[in-house]
Amino acid sequence: MKYVGKDIGRKDGYDKATGRGLFTSDIFLPRMTYAKVLRSPYAHAKVLSIDTSEAEALPGVVAVASFKNTTNKLFNCAAPMFLTPPPHQCVLDQTVFTDTPKYIGDEIAAVAAETVEIAEKAVKLIKVEYQELPAVYDPLEAMKPDAPKVQPECANPQFNNICGGPIELAFGGDVDEAFKKCDVIAEYELVLPRVKQAQMETHGAVATYNPDGHLEVICTTQAPYPTKYILAEAFDLPYSHVTVKNPPYVGGGFGVRIGISGKAEAIAAALSMKCFRPVKYIYTREEDFTCSDSRHGGYLKMKLGATKDGKIIAQDGFAALNTGAYATFGVDLLGVCGACGTLGTYNIPNARYLGWPVYTNQETAGAMRGYGSPQGCSMVEPCIEILAEKLGMDSIELRKMNTTKEGDQNWFPYWPEGVYTTNECLDIAAEKSDYYKKHGKAKEQTGRYRRGIGIATCTHVTNAGPFCVEHNTVTARIEADGTLLVNGTFPEIGPGTSTAALQVACELIGTTFDDARLAFGNTDLTGFDVGSHATRTIYTVSKCLEALAPKLRAQIFQYVADTRKLPLDKLDMAESIITCDGKEVVTLKEIALEAHLGGRMFIETTNTTPPGLLPKYAQTAEVEVDVETGMVRCLKVVAPHDVGRAVNPPLCRGQIEGGVLQAVGYALTEEMTYQEGKGFYNKNFHSYMEPTADSRPEIEAILVEHPENNGTLGIIGIGEIGIIPTLAAINNAVYDATGVRFHEFPLTPERVLNGLKAAGITAK
Repeated sequence: MKYVGKDIGRKDGYDKATGRGLFTSDIFLPRMTYAKVLRSPYAHAKVLSIDTSEAEALPGVVAVASFKNTTNKLFNCAAPMFLTPPPHQCVLDQTVFTDTPKYIGDEIAAVAAETVEIAEKAVKLIKVEYQELPAVYDPLEAMKPDAPKVQPECANPQFNNICGGPIELAFGGDVDEAFKKCDVIAEYELVLPRVKQAQMETHGAVATYNPDGHLEVICTTQAPYPTKYILAEAFDLPYSHVTVKNPPYVGGGFGVRIGISGKAEAIAAALSMKCFRPVKYIYTREEDFTCSDSRHGGYLKMKLGATKDGKIIAQDGFAALNTGAYATFGVDLLGVCGACGTLGTYNIPNARYLGWPVYTNQETAGAMRGYGSPQGCSMVEPCIEILAEKLGMDSIELRKMNTTKEGDQNWFPYWPEGVYTTNECLDIAAEKSDYYKKHGKAKEQTGRYRRGIGIATCTHVTNAGPFCVEHNTVTARIEADGTLLVNGTFPEIGPGTSTAALQVACELIGTTFDDARLAFGNTDLTGFDVGSHATRTIYTVSKCLEALAPKLRAQIFQYVADTRKLPLDKLDMAESIITCDGKEVVTLKEIALEAHLGGRMFIETTNTTPPGLLPKYAQTAEVEVDVETGMVRCLKVVAPHDVGRAVNPPLCRGQIEGGVLQAVGYALTEEMTYQEGKGFYNKNFHSYMEPTADSRPEIEAILVEHPENNGTLGIIGIGEIGIIPTLAAINNAVYDATGVRFHEFPLTPERVLNGLKAAGITAK
């Protein structure tokens, strides 16, 4: 192939390296105003009165919006509001502003002014009288019948503070009866933290509402079309009267922008509808940390049962996760935690999962890279190790015996069978990391530093469904100079989609790459696109291109056949040169201008809904534990991932490495710490312990390529899967180093030291 599989420089590289690329913060429009928000100081309260008169009278203030003068229509900030067809129902529990704040930071009112400084001053002039209400912060406490009710009108009426759940999944036969037949049973429980996406660009939007009733929003969303529909519903506007676009670049997403970015778009729109001027609202880093979605933390439990020969015949998983004050992705994510994180990897004939999405009076938890699968994997893979130890088996062999293979009844019966390469990835991970030479040395080690190695595997989702709307639209046309222009509404949030998508387009259509262009992230460009998430963008865009490429080529060939009197079935095109029976006839540049002058254009649009696919992968992690201080260092991660076919290998490896590094933080350092009465302590990068350059392990990302028969040119998604098994692999490695199994994360020095002391392990 000419372009797919090649190391081609990023199309957006020059823009981003030189600072020419525009992000939402860079947008300045004529007569633009600036917004600031008044947020609740209480975790749960009732607004008894609000007085905005002093703020409105301040010179330079152009609009003040609150729950008193803005739509109070219920909506959901997350994309499932417009991805969930009947009979499934998305939980609608948010308004733009509220008179009953449900977490510290909830939006009460907002001001638009001529400058940021005036807006900040005006917000302080708004007088609010609150009645503080009882609050609850822990999901297990919130589930108790007598716990304060966070969302009394939106929670499941049968269960206290349960958001749209519970999620119950089952596979095969009677699980309880199956456990009775097991020779060996293993159980594992753990507590996972709430962590933040910590993307470089904070949430932001510039909204312009015109008197003709049209709203245009430039923003940081990962999903322009769902955001367009959410805003239209929230403000009772026709869908056709809302345009949403990126500026064009977005400074990272990792799931936190799948739908509205926090509430940036809605707040800017509400203010613009008051003043009929552009309103710019950019979250501070503190707002981004404490007032937008995080990853779900909570309590998880796994039970596995096997026969004495190692066949796992029963599985029972449980998760109670803290979804915070509002639903967003709470319900959907608990489903993926079960379906992909616990049920997707192994062929277990009797399996079930129960997931509780629990409301609390904390900031909302929503989508983050991996979308529930890291939580599910984190309870399954240590339990596999415990089971293997009880059976006296090698844990890799136990995994390989029980993974889903070709011909097995898959938990995902509505998806086509794919390529089953989990066992190959496990073998590669073991070989490349010298797993068998390093593993099992805990009892032999003495002294201050102990080393261990662990392994984990899982699966996830490329695309989604079938319970949500996941279709895409792509338009491709040949310009009058013979170059290719591809239009799609999917965003470029950093992974290099704007380059890889063009590599696929030029490969399939037969045009040259250097002059080809991609226009993206704008709902006015073309039809519906669900956005960049679910490890789906390059896979689904490629499926659209696969469908439209033959039609666009047919238009070109028909024109050449008609004008040159050549046999249609002998025509071909590569590198923008049209040949007949292998001999050059004409260039695309020549016929494109000729066709244009004759009133013809070569253009094609395709909308597709691709099937879901399951990525396969494994990872080993090698750690060093300082038994004197409790410090854990991740030294190396070996990460073989079956990517089907790598469109752009460096970009592909970059996605794996980025995911692994985020997961190292998840396992060892990152944690949102809540202080009752104050909210989350972690308000910026100084107080949130992400991995830095000196704590980065060696990461060996290995691209395993088995072209997926359901993917265009064999392509399958890669974006999220690097983050999923790493915490579990590190957990298993720490056990291998110390003989101590930990149950609460991250593995801070205090937690590790306490665990080691309890086990009697010292540096002697």
